[in-house]
Amino acid sequence: MKFFVDTHCHTVASGHAYSTVMEIAREANNKGLKLVGITDHGPNMPGGPHLFHIGNQKVIPEKIYGVEILKGVEANIIDYDGNLDVPEKYLSGLDLVLAGLHEPCIEPGNVEQNTNAIIKAMENKYVDIIVHPGNPAFPLDYEKVVLKARETGKLIEINNSSFLKSRKGSRDNCIKIAKLCKEYGVKIAIGSDSHIAFDVGRFEKAVEIFEMIDMPEELIINISAEKFKNFLKARGKKRFMESYIKPEM
Repeated sequence: MKFFVDTHCHTVASGHAYSTVMEIAREANNKGLKLVGITDHGPNMPGGPHLFHIGNQKVIPEKIYGVEILKGVEANIIDYDGNLDVPEKYLSGLDLVLAGLHEPCIEPGNVEQNTNAIIKAMENKYVDIIVHPGNPAFPLDYEKVVLKARETGKLIEINNSSFLKSRKGSRDNCIKIAKLCKEYGVKIAIGSDSHIAFDVGRFEKAVEIFEMIDMPEELIINISAEKFKNFLKARGKKRFMESYIKPEM
């Protein structure tokens, strides 16, 4: 499999990452990527950026080093009702909105509480991708989450970083999630969750899972930049409304 999109990258603005937007774009170009999401954490993450930083991404060029830049955020789910730490007036102007559960921003609950938090977050019209749902710190009813993704048209992330340096114990959970996505025809996004430019486009552990379960390529959104932009267009993202490419019948 060849991939052209990384939907989940952090810059120095996240407070615990080590590269700039330009460094991420340059490395993405070196690896043949066409599209990257700049998705720094929301402000409730310790060390995270102010809302003004998230809102001012309009100053970032749409293309750097030949790579298209998606202006986004990884919003933190802050309660079991699925509320986010980024107000809708900011989310509405972004190209890409990720949402996820993080221990510094919400205390892990039981399966019912965690699942409700994710499901309610998916009901937010601006959320596009639920990130690292395989995190063992937040046990979920995976079938309910995948079915809600199908209902709402959201993507489920398989997070490559979860298998490397963070969220240890995620692999078996991610296998279950990927199998359910395959069973129910729910599209997946691979995110590097890179916190340094060298990890941009790093997907090898996620690919191992896809190969093991024979995941259909048509369910993996990262295989085509145009496919992903069409997804964003269908989600009503303003930037892509005029550049929509009608999918082949």
